[in-house]
Amino acid sequence: MDPYNEEDIKMYFFENRLKTFEGWPFDEDCKCTPENMAKAGFIHTPSENSPDTAMCFFCLKELEGWEPEDDPQKEHKSHSPSCHFIALKKKVEELTVEEFFKLQKEKQKFILNKSCNENITKFEEAAKLKRADIIKRATGEE
Repeated sequence: MDPYNEEDIKMYFFENRLKTFEGWPFDEDCKCTPENMAKAGFIHTPSENSPDTAMCFFCLKELEGWEPEDDPQKEHKSHSPSCHFIALKKKVEELTVEEFFKLQKEKQKFILNKSCNENITKFEEAAKLKRADIIKRATGEE
């Protein structure tokens, strides 16, 4: 895991996040325009079933089911109050190198946490299946 991966670093910049919103279902006359979504740190991560899924590039919080009146800044803050990106008081371009490295360290914590949680979930699901299999064998229900 490279914390200074070029593709990853690109998402700190508004223009690169904005480019991900091709095909975004909300455009004019609403609060969750591609511009407002990108300003709030989101990138568009659609799936077949959810064309309006967006994820914060920093804290990795995914949100879907957007409504035209949803304010991306407020939604981001309410669903991920510990996100350091949404709490920034200045533009990325104005950060010192030290501030950027501190921010990147916090981002790595989000990445590690998400990865660990996904692995724990996989392990628990596998353990549940194995337990059911053992019980079947022990009771002769094969």
